[in-house]
Amino acid sequence: MIEFKNIKKKFGQLEVLKGIDFEVPQGKVTAVLGPNGSGKTTLIKSLLGMVFPDSGSIHLDNYRLNGKAEYRNNIGYLPQIARFPENLTARELLKMVSSVRASNNNAGELIERFKLDEYLDKKLQHLSGGTRQKINIVMALMFDADYLILDEPTTGLDPIALRILKQLIAEQKEAGKTILVTSHILNFVEEVADEVVFLLEGHIHYQGSIEKLTSTTNTEGLESAIARLMEDQHA
Repeated sequence: MIEFKNIKKKFGQLEVLKGIDFEVPQGKVTAVLGPNGSGKTTLIKSLLGMVFPDSGSIHLDNYRLNGKAEYRNNIGYLPQIARFPENLTARELLKMVSSVRASNNNAGELIERFKLDEYLDKKLQHLSGGTRQKINIVMALMFDADYLILDEPTTGLDPIALRILKQLIAEQKEAGKTILVTSHILNFVEEVADEVVFLLEGHIHYQGSIEKLTSTTNTEGLESAIARLMEDQHA
């Protein structure tokens, strides 16, 4: 389980996170939603130790993150934008990533599922955005991490690759992994998420199931429910 406890963060005079409290339960998929500037990226960077909150605490299964980096060995992270060394081949990149993380990995199985064999010996600079995203997913899931942080995982994926991604998320959930997802593709969120957390201007405006959200807002579908939340906030 991941716990965010009263997380606050300012950049200069800009207050980005204004007391964020929520849990990401084990064996569940929690989606963090919100428009640009809502605080999603800052929240994820705080979890990864790339940003230090001004106050509050973050816990992984009751272990309080305290600035040390060891806990990140148990996190699989898929960034929204993957920046690869362009002069490497995909095979060289995966080998390099494997060498810096002392853990068995299942890269071969993931490569087979995404049918990436024909691209492994091509320079990364010559690969399409969709193929690069598949490699990004392989790197996020290749280690048996207990926590998965997937930031906009659907970017650039074709329908077949998207179906494989959904299957992988379901398998990771079945294996008891704690999964945090961000996405602007709300029909994808409806298919994979157990709960959603909606951020707006640094505050949580909803946390719970999609069913409860649509019932509370008297709407049909997640897109309409989120739109209603935003309309009510700016009314």
